[in-house]
Amino acid sequence: MELLPVSKSEAARYMGVKGKPDSTVEALLDRAEKQVRQLVRPKYVYLETSVEFTDEGVVLGAVDEPFTGNDIRRHMKGCTRAVLLAATLSQEADKLIRQAAVNDMAGSLALDCICSAAVEQVCNRAEEEIFSSRQGIYRTWRFSPGYGDLPISLQQSILLALNAQRRIGLTVTDSCLLIPSKSVTAVIGISETPVERGGHGCAVCSMKESCAYRATGTKCR
Repeated sequence: MELLPVSKSEAARYMGVKGKPDSTVEALLDRAEKQVRQLVRPKYVYLETSVEFTDEGVVLGAVDEPFTGNDIRRHMKGCTRAVLLAATLSQEADKLIRQAAVNDMAGSLALDCICSAAVEQVCNRAEEEIFSSRQGIYRTWRFSPGYGDLPISLQQSILLALNAQRRIGLTVTDSCLLIPSKSVTAVIGISETPVERGGHGCAVCSMKESCAYRATGTKCR
């Protein structure tokens, strides 16, 4: 997959910019976007699996442990199937950010924020490709480990179910951080009847009390 033009307005929000970026920020983002689109080649993998609701939590057939918490149970209400998704910008993105940080912190920040916007683009396009041929179904929005009360420790089980290390080079640390860092894992519920779209974004995020974006009056997505 090749990146399409990356949303620089979204990247500017990640930088904490309110309103229209000034010419200096625009130039930083323009340069960063060109570098990222030239060097980064995103990848994603997915797997469709069964969904069962038990006393232990929401059980996905392909995953070795239940998805626990009230938020994921509400999110998946009415769903009989689900898609597990993992997407990454690959090590090239981390390398670009790291190299720029040596002598250009502003450039490194711009690259970091462009990459954050880029991985969201990849997830959106992956969803479109996955569901483009599926008619007569309804789906939830993406729900990732760490949202609401869904344990972030589920990262490991999702990657194992997807064989993500071998297929797209995506791993997770003991502290549940994804490597490469510009990566996402998520579950998308599938139903044959309309699904109730519950809380989204800050309303269910476990980081909302300490979020740097909220402190500046912006959002991460």
